Amino acid sequence: MSLVVIGSVAFDTIHTPQGSAVEELGGSGVHFALAASLLGPVRMVGNIGRDLTQEHIACLIRRGVCLKGLRLRDGKTFRWTGRYHEDMDTRDTLAVELNVFGAYPPELPPEYADSKFVFLANGSPVHQMQVLDCVKAPEFVALDTMDHWIQSNRKELEVALRRVNCVLVNDSESKLLTGRERLDAARAMLKMGPQYVIVKGGAHGACMVCAGETFVIPAFPTAKVVDPTGAGDSFAGGMMGYLARVGKVTPGAVRRAMAYGTIIASFNVEDFGTRRVAGLTMEDVEQRLAEFRKIVEF
Repeated sequence: MSLVVIGSVAFDTIHTPQGSAVEELGGSGVHFALAASLLGPVRMVGNIGRDLTQEHIACLIRRGVCLKGLRLRDGKTFRWTGRYHEDMDTRDTLAVELNVFGAYPPELPPEYADSKFVFLANGSPVHQMQVLDCVKAPEFVALDTMDHWIQSNRKELEVALRRVNCVLVNDSESKLLTGRERLDAARAMLKMGPQYVIVKGGAHGACMVCAGETFVIPAFPTAKVVDPTGAGDSFAGGMMGYLARVGKVTPGAVRRAMAYGTIIASFNVEDFGTRRVAGLTMEDVEQRLAEFRKIVEF
């Protein structure tokens, strides 16, 4: 079924204990689309500046991502600079230039209005709902957020949570939103509206709760961690890509979808930016997934 992502396109400058990369293609929309497109067609909505060319997004074009929703704006493309600590779980944001990402709300093309699966990547909850209003009859809507919106737009975010089927947050965001730890936080968020709550824990895996069910999945034990940037969006892309591919959402389907997300995210961290996932094939994914099944079986 049709899948659309509303997210950012960015140039990331990244410093990790493994080295540095300057102005790598990134952004939540890009990482999500590259992951999801391994499993099926993806439509992408976002703002780009005049400094971004087709050469920059060639990896999306090669993967067949529909880019009719990318709007060329006057100004520069969103930029982010960050430095990761030795543990790779902690990072410092050194610089943020929102540029066209902050100056213009995203616009959903009319031809995307029939999308059945919708992913609202991290962004203003006001903008997320404005875009969702333009989708005619979505069957499954997932939303990502971050500490900034939890602190600055709490009321708007709570309204948004009542309108979506699934919310994805990390451990610190879930605690900030509910005042509780991981599983307790996830159960508390269920009462806010969504039918599924997924809490991402990076190297500690992820958990999902829905009515009457709890599921915990470990991270794939990747030996080579170069750059964690975009791993959460790659996880979401793999998950949503699988759900759109099978065309239905059940607790069992979400469990399997999370496994695909986990595997694609494990590839994401093996190189800077989008380099690893851009060259990935489904054969690579299925091979590692088979290995993962052996690891977690008991």
